[in-house]
Amino acid sequence: MSKILVVYGSTTGNTESVGEDIAKILEDNDHSVDIHRASEVSVNGLAEGYETVFLGCSTWGDEEIELQDDFIPIYEDLDKAGLSGKNVAVFGCGDSSYEYFCGAVDVIEEKSESLGAILLSDSLKIDGDPDSDEVAMWTKTVMAKM
Repeated sequence: MSKILVVYGSTTGNTESVGEDIAKILEDNDHSVDIHRASEVSVNGLAEGYETVFLGCSTWGDEEIELQDDFIPIYEDLDKAGLSGKNVAVFGCGDSSYEYFCGAVDVIEEKSESLGAILLSDSLKIDGDPDSDEVAMWTKTVMAKM
């Protein structure tokens, strides 16, 4: 049984719902999961003690990529999280009518990889309301690579 961390930043509740779905699927497959809102965690040593870290953030902004407010401090200090050599998967919700659809997911993924994280899968980008079947399929793909 692997130990997994799910951290998300959500304003409308969509990314929170996705994080909870991911955690439930992982738990149903005998993984030990800790799930936290971004506002509840410290970025210093965030990944310590976990084999895999799921990072979730919604995206705002018409003219530039804006991360969800609670996730900004984590993103800014991600180098302190200890992601080097850790399995990481990134997810988020957005609106495809915006120029940078789920852009926060892209920048988190890029920064994680630049810090030595092992990206397990393409990120999960959800347009609007979460689809639990889409979340389940993605989570199972990620689990197969853990």
